[in-house]
Amino acid sequence: MDAITEYLNNLDTATLLAWAWKVLAALLIFVIGRWVAKAVSAFLARLMRKRGIDDMLSNFLSAILYAILLVAVIIAAVSQLGIQTTPLVAVLGAAGLAVGLALQNSLGNFASGVMLVLFRPFTRGDFVEAGGTSGTVEEVGIFNTVLNTPDNRRIIVPNGQITSDSITNYSAYDTRRIDLIIGVGYGDDLKIARDTIDRTLRAHDKVLEDPEPAILVMELADSSVNFAVRPWVLSSDYWVVRGELLEAIKAELEAAGCEIPFPQRDVHLHQAESD
Repeated sequence: MDAITEYLNNLDTATLLAWAWKVLAALLIFVIGRWVAKAVSAFLARLMRKRGIDDMLSNFLSAILYAILLVAVIIAAVSQLGIQTTPLVAVLGAAGLAVGLALQNSLGNFASGVMLVLFRPFTRGDFVEAGGTSGTVEEVGIFNTVLNTPDNRRIIVPNGQITSDSITNYSAYDTRRIDLIIGVGYGDDLKIARDTIDRTLRAHDKVLEDPEPAILVMELADSSVNFAVRPWVLSSDYWVVRGELLEAIKAELEAAGCEIPFPQRDVHLHQAESD
């Protein structure tokens, strides 16, 4: 403390003013440089959107550009203070290596994020099943992907967890097939049941004519004869049409005299004869 006090007492006004200007210049470089970095990354994102590049890709690349520019601004601000940046860069490189070894999972998530952006198994607005959860893709970040569930929950999934497992994209195609299993009783006329189901499908305005719906006997089950009913609809209409068809098919089959069976068991009691 005595040495520091003596050093400060020996400083003249000119030296203090020079240091003050250096500190002020470094702060200005950092503040203005950070603002420029934000502006450049935002401009790049807008430019890519105007060129028709997907929002997910433009946001990802702009975030990486901002991080690189911010590091350059910090180095320039430190250099303004008179500190040699070459040893600093070497120290940062060594520290980066140590941090990289400690944060292998984060680096893996970063690499997975790059893969998701480059290969694009899904894009923003797609409904996917990935990383053990399902939802609509809101954003693909550097380390995580944000999904919104149908019940309005936000789920943040690490990118590495997504790429390490299978990805199901329900929005990849415009059309989607509905798979229904409809059971009728063994005593019912199968031709009547088939015609009733076919008529119900064709009466629904959102069931597509091409591809044509398929109706076939799938299984002779324990309590019923099961039909596999497979109409095609637009992907956006899937859940609504599925529910409406189940309700309509049940009502039409009952009106046609067909039984909608359910599992049941008959129990017969036999009284033992006494001697």
